[in-house]
Amino acid sequence: MTALVGLVALALATPAAARETVEAAAPSSLAVTLYRDPARGVDDAMNRQRPRGFAMITETRQVVLPPGESTIRFTGVAEGMVAVSAIVTGLPGGTIEKNRNADLLSPAALVDGTLGNRVTVTRTNPATGEAVAEDAVVRTRADGGIVLETSQGFEAVRCSGLPEKLTFERVPAGLSAQPVFSVDTRDPTGGTYDVQLTYLAWGFDWQANYVATLAEGGRGDRVNMRLMSWVTLLNDNGQSFENAELLVVAGKLNVVSDFQSLAAPPDARPLSLTCFPIGSTAAGTPIPAPPPPPMPPPMPMMSAAIVVTGSRVARASYEANTPVVVMGEEALGDLKLYRAPERVTVAAKGLKQIAFLDMLRVEARLLYLAGCTPYDDDDEAVPTGMMLATVNDKRHGLGAAMPMGGIAVFEPSSSGEQLVGEESLRDYAVGQDVEIRFGDSSQVFAQCVRSADFDIGQHPTRWNAMHTVLTNANPHAVTVRIGFGYSGSWQLRGLRGTRIKDGEVIYEVTVPANGRRELRWESRQSGATG
Repeated sequence: MTALVGLVALALATPAAARETVEAAAPSSLAVTLYRDPARGVDDAMNRQRPRGFAMITETRQVVLPPGESTIRFTGVAEGMVAVSAIVTGLPGGTIEKNRNADLLSPAALVDGTLGNRVTVTRTNPATGEAVAEDAVVRTRADGGIVLETSQGFEAVRCSGLPEKLTFERVPAGLSAQPVFSVDTRDPTGGTYDVQLTYLAWGFDWQANYVATLAEGGRGDRVNMRLMSWVTLLNDNGQSFENAELLVVAGKLNVVSDFQSLAAPPDARPLSLTCFPIGSTAAGTPIPAPPPPPMPPPMPMMSAAIVVTGSRVARASYEANTPVVVMGEEALGDLKLYRAPERVTVAAKGLKQIAFLDMLRVEARLLYLAGCTPYDDDDEAVPTGMMLATVNDKRHGLGAAMPMGGIAVFEPSSSGEQLVGEESLRDYAVGQDVEIRFGDSSQVFAQCVRSADFDIGQHPTRWNAMHTVLTNANPHAVTVRIGFGYSGSWQLRGLRGTRIKDGEVIYEVTVPANGRRELRWESRQSGATG
């Protein structure tokens, strides 16, 4: 019994082995996968000030572990890191505990970390320029003012009326100029290991931007165009990811976590002093310099309606153009994964564009759009809309998934290529019809006329006599697509060849060059009898 008590006493007297802190090396390999803001709609642009997309970041780093327990510090992770998502692989002893450092190196954190320790205060005589330095001890925290203990007693910083600065001997333990993520681990023997740190991070986004350039030499409503697309990447974090393998994911991703609140970026607290500045006590505390102005926004999309004329200008064929290197497409379940062909740098607080698609010859139809229901009774002719229609397949020159984004349409002229319209595209899968509306025509007009003189609401079962007049001022024939409303809302008779597309009853008619067409039919509300 006496021996047992002695062993217990010896165990209590032996201090526990200190856990050694190990700094992981800088990443030797980086992979960044960007996910766009899941709540952003088709017509919404990226929020450059507060992007709400996210990224999955994988870092490969080397660590040298001592025998026993140690704490590994990963310095330079994204400030928008979602710490609860972090996974560390490659450690022989696994992970005991994970931590996200809350404080960054800042003036206030530097003062707080030096509380009770010595600093050097240097004051300069403005009359002679002589600088005098002396030791001092920090006696207060940096939450309103700094009090130092010097050989002259207690003094408040910047209350002497002289220019002064503080010099710190070292950076307090636990502070870093970059965000830090740390894990505790255990290795009985110690050694050198390559480990992978994978985590989600907030403050990213991406979108596709398309440019369609019409070619010369179309026949009738048949046109060819070159379709290029760029992926625009946005990184709002203060960290750059250099020479990274880049991937972007397109499609609707179901996200229920609030990454913004989970990220909780580390705090770089400013130093706020309450004493008077040099010169006069009446002047108050100097106002800090304003922050630098934000980056200028991209050139705005043209909002005015721009029209396309019927003119054609000769130009070299698209087959002569050299295709650019673009991103490769892979399947990721029902989503699409696009991989950059080479490593890139995702810069801090920056935008970057990478070539995404380059389709040299896309076959499409140029259609003019008009609508005519009993409620569309026009007093005069109105411009028709214009639309490029194609199919996302190899036969038409596409055959690749097209993520949502903005598209600008250009047409050649005697003065070079000119912008003729812009539109927003939704996600298009392979095999789907792609329709690009890009403005109104100044050459093709439509007038919808209801000849009946009764109230539709009071007589829903009666047929409405309808007709439309289409005019074309172009020197070539055009195709007009007329929409008669949704099939569940209206019935038609007297017009052969109608069909249903996307739930709407439509009819396509050719209007001759410098000519007109007139159509007549009858329409009434669906479900009506009599």
